[in-house]
Amino acid sequence: VQETGGSSAVSKCSAAARGYMQDRFLQLLAGRRRRRAPLIHRGYYIRARAVDHCVQNFLQKTQSHPRTQILSLGAGFDSLYFRLKDMGLLHHTVVYEVDFPNVVCQKATLIKGIKELSVLVGDAAVEGLGAVTFSGENYKLLGVDLSELSELERALEEAGLDSEIPTLFIAEVVLTYMENSRSDALIQWAAERFPQACFLLYEQVHPEDPFGRVMQQHFRQLNSALHSLAQYPDCEAQQRRFLGRGWTECSVMDMNDFFFRCIPEDEQQRVKSLEPFDEYEEWHLKCSHYFVLTASKGMEPSWTPLPSVTVPHHAGPVRIAGSVPAAGFAKLSGISGLRRYGHRSVLIKPNVILTTGGFGEEDGQHCRMRNFHVLSKSAGCWKAGCVTMKSPDKRLGERLYHTVSCLSDSLALMVGGRTSPSSAGLGMLWLKFPETSSPSDPDDIAVELVNLQPAAEPATLRWRHSTTEVTFKGEQYLFVYGGCSALDPVLGDWYFLDTRELSSTVIAVEGAVPESRHSHSACSWEGGVLIAGGLGAAEQPLGSVCLLRELEHGFQWQAVETHPPLIPRYSHTAHVYEGKLLLVGGVWFHASSVPGITVIDLVTGLCLDYVINVEHLEWPLMLHNHSSVFLPNEKELLVIGGGGNCFSFGTHLNKEPVWLSLSNILTSH
Repeated sequence: VQETGGSSAVSKCSAAARGYMQDRFLQLLAGRRRRRAPLIHRGYYIRARAVDHCVQNFLQKTQSHPRTQILSLGAGFDSLYFRLKDMGLLHHTVVYEVDFPNVVCQKATLIKGIKELSVLVGDAAVEGLGAVTFSGENYKLLGVDLSELSELERALEEAGLDSEIPTLFIAEVVLTYMENSRSDALIQWAAERFPQACFLLYEQVHPEDPFGRVMQQHFRQLNSALHSLAQYPDCEAQQRRFLGRGWTECSVMDMNDFFFRCIPEDEQQRVKSLEPFDEYEEWHLKCSHYFVLTASKGMEPSWTPLPSVTVPHHAGPVRIAGSVPAAGFAKLSGISGLRRYGHRSVLIKPNVILTTGGFGEEDGQHCRMRNFHVLSKSAGCWKAGCVTMKSPDKRLGERLYHTVSCLSDSLALMVGGRTSPSSAGLGMLWLKFPETSSPSDPDDIAVELVNLQPAAEPATLRWRHSTTEVTFKGEQYLFVYGGCSALDPVLGDWYFLDTRELSSTVIAVEGAVPESRHSHSACSWEGGVLIAGGLGAAEQPLGSVCLLRELEHGFQWQAVETHPPLIPRYSHTAHVYEGKLLLVGGVWFHASSVPGITVIDLVTGLCLDYVINVEHLEWPLMLHNHSSVFLPNEKELLVIGGGGNCFSFGTHLNKEPVWLSLSNILTSH
């Protein structure tokens, strides 16, 4: 548990060094400096922002009181006191910090040895005896095990904590490491002993969905299990916990809510512009698995959401129409090349599926995937193999978030994609394969890569876009739409690529232009294109479905109305079958469940959600950054890959391809 505190301090320090927050004291207290990834920076930024938001609120609302106090439980190497003191906000406030005795001793030694810190504590600072390890005019460091409530109470009394003045309790990922009976007792003691108090809690939720299972496993491996999750698995349970233990008001929101409702838009934009970023799924999943709670008693709550900000939530529980069984492809679990995300899988001919690009596992290493893989079915049996690649530069296929469009039995076009999010998008590649290749042995399939970079259209220098076949006046085109580029985080433009010339053609398009987006789905339908969902310019999921419909003189954008309205989502895949749009997985802000299969009737607009039954899978199935292939004769979906970098909990890659049987839900429609 103590090691998690040290790691947290280093991560906050890295975020501050990159400009996410202003805090010159973090480096002095963290000691070691280590550069973290942009996803970690965002995660620790929003954590620090939530705590600061509530602390500043408390100080502002208690300005008229002659004395107030802040009690930080499990404070570790946090810099809160030094920041507040430096900003001149502690004129009448004493800060008490409590942690394990050895942590507090280390912190006291640091403070005494660094003038920039010791000067803020003041000349009167002395080393204490007993539990009070270090004491300044308005700063007290106490070495006590929080789970021993009677010892804590005795130490606080000795340090001069006054139960009659307004008090803010802070527990930032602390109580969850304690047995529930002990943390519950602490929450109740705080409400009973302090007539004017606020309690700020920042912790994890949703332990049983795929991301939650990975999160729990990570903390178990660190020997610091999250005890509160079993009894308090969601925000509502945490709210009931406080209201049932003496607190009179309690507000709680997950961190997606907090980001959009409590952080001004200009600050959101500042944070987004600090460094190249392309881990949206993991960012939103991390935010849906952490919450900030403020409870109060005898005073105003420490909470001020921004007025009239809407977040794309779905009101109430998701109405589930039924379930879809999932079955693992255990025979292929040893094929590491199929464990990847940000890749593409396409049916290049009957019973032959080609998987390209992405980030995954190859030869025991996590890396951008250079090799292509094939799944082929012969005599009713699927086999996997590594493709023989013919190319002077085998790195050409090394890319994420590209598209692959199969144009004939021997030709496919790879469009766009990226290596790192800070580099420019990649251009186009022809993938050539023999027309007559037998699928009986996937290892026999060879693919020739032909680089088209010199002829690359601006249309292709993007990623997280869609490329869909359309027909206009009998001619075949590829409709390239949306995505991201090195210059624009969200694109809303489109191009019609002539499939013979690979040059863009101007075709008239009328109607209301859809909102810019990336990570959406796109399917060919009746000569046009169906676009569904995606992530918009504000980094919020979209719930719109748009049809680009062929007219005599061009195309027209039309909105497809669904009822009930489609729950906003992105990073899903999609297929059309007999007038129905099937959406597979994705990420949404509705934290009580994860997206399964959604079926939209394109004639009536009826929209039905089905949960995926994963009881036969022994590992968490993450349905984002995956690819899927629909086999209409069998009414089955094959999901290949998926997963991502789960914040600081490690990279999760779906273990093997998964079959989803849709026969029941497609027949019942």
